[in-house]
Parts: sequence; structure tokens; C-alpha cells
Amino acid sequence: MEARPTTLKRLKLGKLKVVRRSLLQRYEQQPFISCLAGFYSCRWKRYQRERTEPGKCCCNMRECMFFPLLVAAFCFSLVFLYTWGEGKNDYNSFDWYNYGNLGFWFLWSLVILIVAAVLFAYISLLLIGTFLVLGFSIASLFALSILWRDHRKTVRLSFQVTAPYLHIGAIAIMVLLAWPVALHAIRADKKVTQVIIVGPYLAILLFLFLIPLGMYSPCIREMGTLGPKPALIGHRGAPMLAPENTEMSFLKTIEHGGDGLETDVAISYDGVPFLMHDDTLRRTTNIEEVYPNDTGKAASFFSWDALQKLNAGTWFLKNKPFVGMGSLSKADQNQAMNQSIYTLSSFLRLADSHNKLVIFDLYRPPEKHPYRNLWLRKVLDVILKESKIKRHLVLWLHNSVRSFVQSVAPGFQHTMGRKAPIEDLLKHNIVKLNLVYTEMSSEDIRKYAEANITTNFYVVNEPWLYSLAWCSGAHSVTTNAVHLLKNLSQPLFLMTPQQYNIMWILTDLTSAFLISLIFALHWCREKNLSSCAQDNNPMIESGGSYNKFKTELSNMPAVLA
Repeated sequence: MEARPTTLKRLKLGKLKVVRRSLLQRYEQQPFISCLAGFYSCRWKRYQRERTEPGKCCCNMRECMFFPLLVAAFCFSLVFLYTWGEGKNDYNSFDWYNYGNLGFWFLWSLVILIVAAVLFAYISLLLIGTFLVLGFSIASLFALSILWRDHRKTVRLSFQVTAPYLHIGAIAIMVLLAWPVALHAIRADKKVTQVIIVGPYLAILLFLFLIPLGMYSPCIREMGTLGPKPALIGHRGAPMLAPENTEMSFLKTIEHGGDGLETDVAISYDGVPFLMHDDTLRRTTNIEEVYPNDTGKAASFFSWDALQKLNAGTWFLKNKPFVGMGSLSKADQNQAMNQSIYTLSSFLRLADSHNKLVIFDLYRPPEKHPYRNLWLRKVLDVILKESKIKRHLVLWLHNSVRSFVQSVAPGFQHTMGRKAPIEDLLKHNIVKLNLVYTEMSSEDIRKYAEANITTNFYVVNEPWLYSLAWCSGAHSVTTNAVHLLKNLSQPLFLMTPQQYNIMWILTDLTSAFLISLIFALHWCREKNLSSCAQDNNPMIESGGSYNKFKTELSNMPAVLA
């Protein structure tokens, strides 16, 4: 008597599995659902012969080995995208470095950023290409660490201002991960499996909850303690708006409210100090058109008459050396097309007439140059006799024969290009330090300021980096972007400790509530499903399908009859 009902029950259960498999195949044909399923499992096939519930292993050995590789590719691509994204301040230096090695100008930095963003999106959506993304990210990080080591310092500096917001982002990711973690942990058959799933998750979550206790940012400070806005010194003028080291470039800096002008000084073959950064004239003039046989010749071996025949502006419109330069007006384009190499004398007169500070690197002429041993005297003659610039406007950077310069030109603001003990700086009458921005330290800035030694950092282009310099107490920065930084009314990311504590505590409490709610929902759902299973509900006995399957099956009574 008992055999017949049992047989009917088995037949109905078999029919149910057939229908369920059919629905499952239709369900998995939807690309979006398949993509989401791929995020939280290793089921890559479009159709599954068997449905594996969360909490149970669904992978063969090859898939289990592939999954960590997929996660590694995602992590490396995320690290590289953040690293390269925060390196925008040095993009021009990176492109200039490649120009010096390849011989032609191209915005390689922008190409790398686009490729990194595309590949990160690619791996984030769990499409094919895991090995490509992993290889690209590892190779790029390795190349940067070898060829451009200072870039790592930029990333470390960025953490000082972005860390509070990275903390919020990390917490948000943990909240999203709570759903699959809870689902798999609660449905796991063994306690050990549950601990393996939940243990690392909770450890990471606890670490993220407490990490703000050890977090430091100079932009988290009490109201009223922020120092004055750092002065802006135009690096070779305003090279994002005009050809570098030209009259137009310096006028643009003055037009946008720059406080000082920075340049580079070389000596022509006949003894005329002029402005030029590179050893050769290839990058910033049309020498290939005028002197095609002398493109590799040192700039100092040209006479001033020969230098005057070169155009120093057409390259700027042709190469567009900066990312995001924008479109110049027609008038600015015409002006840029007619720029020539600028003399030191004209530069100093322009600065003096607008009461602007000047700082410059001096390049000693190469061997066999007639002024190799007289170059400093020629520069001083231009400063003291030809231009007659006010001496307090000159930030004298060159370190050799400093005592001689102090004796013949008292009144210069003597500047050192490296950190040194305060006693040594005071002994040599140093009143300012000119440091690369990667050496930025609020503690050192404060220490030098107490000895009346101000600090300038170069080259600071990005608003976040300028904000960090401002919060750290820097007195000035050398920048390519005077027109952008001048508009900042306060540092980015500035907040009081009280505001940050509120943000931190609210983030932790909200995320803890949401994560607890997610785990509770899964636990209640599984408890209800278990109760239904005890009532011999064939739907639950077949494996606990998703609500979508239950809804569709409830509309098909005829199949189960």
C-alpha cells in the first residue's frame, strides 16, 4: 500500500527536476544574469547539467585554480589604475622622458591611462582577457618601479588626502560582498566551511573599521589652523597655455595672477644668456626646418643671430604637450605661432616691471665653449647691469661660488635645492628651499619655517597635490597650471577632526547595520526554507531554487499532475 504513493511522489519529483532544468537553462541565457552569477561563482558554462546550490563546491580543479588568477588580475589592474590615475601630476615629465628616448612627441601617458581604464572595466565585468589584464598590470607596475621610481612617492603622498575616501569605498565594497558571503556561508554544509568563508571576511571588515585610528592627513585639521595659500610660480611660464620659456608664456602667468616666474638659462656661443631647458633645440623650435643638419647640436653652440631665426611657438600647436590643454582662441594661436627664443635680459625686465619673483636653473656651457669659465659672470652682468631687476625678487638657486655671489650682489634671496641641517642653511644665509614635491613633509616644513626658511615645491600641477602642499604649510609651489590652481579657494579634502570622526563612525555603523541585515535576511530565508522542507515541499526538497523558479513553477500545475 505504501509503494504506490512513494512511486507517484518520485515520478512527480522527477518531472519537477526536468521542468526546473528547463527553466534554469532559459534563466542562464540572459547575459546580465549570467554575468552576475559569474561574479560569485566559477560556473562559466552557458548551460548546466546540474544546479549547484551556494555553499557547495561547483568547480573542478582547473576552475579552482583559475579563480584566484582572476581575482589577482582584478586586484593588480585596480592597483595600477589608481597608481597611474594619481600620477597625472607627472604625465608631462613621463611624456618628455619618452620624447628624449624615442625622438618624437606623443601623449603616451594618456594612452596608458585609457588602456588601463578599459582593461579594468573589462576584467570588472568578468569577460575574457584575464591573462592579458594580469600581464599588462604586472608589466606596467614593474616598468614604472624600475624606470620611474619617484612615481611611487606620488602615490604614497596621494594616500594622505584620499585615504578617508578610500576607506569609505572599501567599506562599500565589503557591504556589497556581504550578500554572496552570507549566502554561501549559511548554505554551507560544514561548520569548517562556514568559518573559512566568514572568518577572513570579518577579519578584513574589522581591520577596515579600525584603520582610521592610525590614519593621518594634514588636511584633517582644526578650523583656523590652515596657513595662507601657497604662492604660485609659473614653471617656464604657463606652458599649458603658451609655448614654454617664451614671452607669451610668462605674460600668461602674469595675466592669471602668478606670483613668480621660473625658467632655465643657457649661454649662446657669442655670450648671450637665453632661455632654454633642453640641451638641444629639437623639441621646442623649428630647427629641423631652418637648420636640418644641426638638430643634434647643443643649443649653446649656436650664435644669438642663429637662434633669433628660429620659431619657438609652432611646435606647441603641433604637438600639444599637455593633456587637457583645451582649445586656444584664434588670437592666442596667432600669438603662439610668432614666438621666438627669449633672452634673460628681456625676461628679467618683464618680471621687474610686474614685481614678480624669479628663479632659474643655470646651465654651464659644454666643453670647448668660449664662455665655459665666464658664464656666471655673464649672467650676473645681465642681472645687475642690463636688467637692473630689484634684487629681492631674485631667488638665487645656483650653489657654486655662492659666497662670491653674496658679496657682489647682496640682496638676493638665496635658495637651496636640497634639504640640509638648519645650522648649515643659516650659515650660508639660505632663506628658501626649492624641493621636488615628493620630499614634501609637514614636519620638515614647520621645522624650517621656525628658522624663517620658507619652502617651495616643484612641479605641482594637480589640485589634490596643491591642496596637500597647502595643508602641509608650503609657502609656494612651482606649477605648469597657474590658471587652474589660482581658482582654488580652499584645499580639497579639507575637514575638521570632528567632521571626519562623524563621517568615519556613520560609515562604520551604517555598514555594520547593512551587513548584519543581509546576514539576517539570508538566515531567515534559509530557516523558512528548512521549515518548508519538513512539510515535504517538493520545491525545497529539489534543492531550494530561487524565487524566480518558484514563481514560474507555481504557474505550471499541469506539468506536475
